[in-house]
Amino acid sequence: MTATAAATPRHDSTELMIVWLTPLIGALAALTVLLLAHRADWAAGLAIGASLAWLNFRWLRRGLDTLVAESQAQAGAEKPRVSPVTYLLALLRYSLIALIVYVIFIYLHIPLGSMLVGLCALGAAAMAASVYEILRPAH
Repeated sequence: MTATAAATPRHDSTELMIVWLTPLIGALAALTVLLLAHRADWAAGLAIGASLAWLNFRWLRRGLDTLVAESQAQAGAEKPRVSPVTYLLALLRYSLIALIVYVIFIYLHIPLGSMLVGLCALGAAAMAASVYEILRPAH
């Protein structure tokens, strides 16, 4: 068994932890703002931002899986090539998230800052999962 194969289950569990921690952190932040500051608009923005962060992570994960599959298919090639569609989809992902944030800001009048802070739920989830993995004893 190689080192990569041995690390895969732990890697998958970290990704799974990030998948469920992102909306949890967003929901807790939204609930805290709603209960302590009585700002429903900010709570909605935090929840929307965290949802978009979760969606972004899912799309990013799918894109990276595609990139890995393409690179493994070209393992023997001297100069591996990445499909331009892969780059286009990465650009489209960020463009779509920006468009969604813009439309929600303009039409629903949700504060832009709250959605941006909500998008940070992914970073908080990644840090929490990383700290957990560092502190967790190896099996």
